[in-house]
Amino acid sequence: MSTAPRPPGDAQRRPSTLPALLARHAEETPHQVAYVYLRNGEEVGERTTYARLHTDVRTRGTALARAAAGARSAVLLYPNGLEFVRSWLACTTAGIMGAPLQVPTRRHAVRRLRTVADDAGTTLVLTTGEVRDQVLADFGGLPELAGLDLVASDELPADTAPGTPLPETRLSDVALLQYTSGSTGSPKGVMVTHANFWANARETDELWPLGDDGTIVSWLPFFHDMGLMLGVVLPLWARRPACLMGPEAFIRRPARWLEALSRYGGTHSSAPNFAYDLCVRGDGVRGPLDLSRWRVAINGAEPVRTHTVRDFIGKFAPHGLDPRAVSPAYGLAENTLKVSGSPGGTEPAALLLDAAELGRGRVVRLPEDREDTAGAATVMSCGGTVGDTRVRIVDPRTRRAVGPDEVGEIWVSGPCVTAGYIGREDETEGTFRARVAGDEASGPHLRTGDMGFVRDGQVYVTGRLKDLIVVKGRNHYPQDLEYTVETSHPLLRTSSAAAFAVDTGEREALVVVVEGDSRLLRYAGAEEVTAAVRDAVRRDHRVDVEEVVLIRRGTLPKTTSGKVRRRSCRERYESGSLAHLTRI
Repeated sequence: MSTAPRPPGDAQRRPSTLPALLARHAEETPHQVAYVYLRNGEEVGERTTYARLHTDVRTRGTALARAAAGARSAVLLYPNGLEFVRSWLACTTAGIMGAPLQVPTRRHAVRRLRTVADDAGTTLVLTTGEVRDQVLADFGGLPELAGLDLVASDELPADTAPGTPLPETRLSDVALLQYTSGSTGSPKGVMVTHANFWANARETDELWPLGDDGTIVSWLPFFHDMGLMLGVVLPLWARRPACLMGPEAFIRRPARWLEALSRYGGTHSSAPNFAYDLCVRGDGVRGPLDLSRWRVAINGAEPVRTHTVRDFIGKFAPHGLDPRAVSPAYGLAENTLKVSGSPGGTEPAALLLDAAELGRGRVVRLPEDREDTAGAATVMSCGGTVGDTRVRIVDPRTRRAVGPDEVGEIWVSGPCVTAGYIGREDETEGTFRARVAGDEASGPHLRTGDMGFVRDGQVYVTGRLKDLIVVKGRNHYPQDLEYTVETSHPLLRTSSAAAFAVDTGEREALVVVVEGDSRLLRYAGAEEVTAAVRDAVRRDHRVDVEEVVLIRRGTLPKTTSGKVRRRSCRERYESGSLAHLTRI
């Protein structure tokens, strides 16, 4: 996709709000393509230029300012597409904090909609006419929808009658309420300001430069921080086009993502680890595939698996993929998105560590040419920080900085750290304003809740603090146990297991929940699968599994980005509400 080069004096040097950026692009490069939406993930369904988008956003912003009747926030229920882009940017223009959510298809999602609306202090729900009608047809009688005003943005009047002035947008204004997945508690609205977006986009472009020829291709949902930041904000900030598609198109046929990168000359794209794994295991690429222009393939949002990176490179290098394009990264909504990343053009790095020592919180390297990998753990680097973002590794109990060979909680500081959680001052104080004991002047810091260490300037993430499993005095990271489980039997799939600890009254015990189906039970049997799981965990981690629970495929609780919701899984296990196939 050819576009004009970015003119000198662009966004990198002038901090701007999102509306100001859009206005500048519309004035300087009015006919440049801003966003393209791919219908079914393949053919172009809609496209817009900066001039057209700016006109639409101003018109929508004016109509919203009238229709919202002073509302400060609104829930955004949109499928992926340009209507979301227009409406969210219109919200920022009208001084309304938008809170994107997934369009509900089940009752639990309607309950989440109500919870988020109440937490954000709003009754305004913006959506399309089609989605509004479908939601009301499916769930209109539910009490959770009572009092909510579903407004179709694509049906708002197009006139710009005088008398409805738009507010002046400041860098300190909240542009987004990014609601967390709720995987470790009730959803919390992260307040992301225009200044946060500018800082994170600037650092992201410094780490993975788009240049004058960059094109972003994204299928990630906009209600997820990575989908919004890399699919909407970064292209606007860098004045580079974005080809967007819906996540359902990718899930139905993952090869569509790669075909879009090939067809539209994509240079930058991102996805969680499971997406790369689906591409490795999947087939169905139609026609020739040329990935030679893809120079930044960001892998983030969940633990990065070394075997996935290796297998993905191995399968698609013959199609032009540069092995140095794969870029493991680490980020979270509370830091707008990116914290660290491996720059494009460098081979992904990993460390081989002593697993037992890692379980004790110590980093002990093993020889890279070691043939016997028993008792070893491979940890993938998530690269380094850029710009003004800083990372400290801190003992979560004493709040003192730990040494370079110790694991601790990852604390972050810098301009990308967001303004906190809306309406939750106590949680904001504890999470966003932490101070390192003995070095209080260096703060405040964001407590990420993630465990890890820094070696040679590289950030290594080992797991979630709250998910840490302690059995007989040894620490076990659930994602390591889950990988062992998922590879213990050929009929088990990736991202299909949850490991957590339960209190038996006498001790902490390990429980593993695994997705299965009738094919698994027909060809293998529950006893065979369970024995394979127990043997593999005992062999690789020297811990016994108290119970293996097989559940129906597709019922393992997960977040919108594909992360396993271990706390929810444990709660369902303890309440007996898991969709059991069998438990042994």
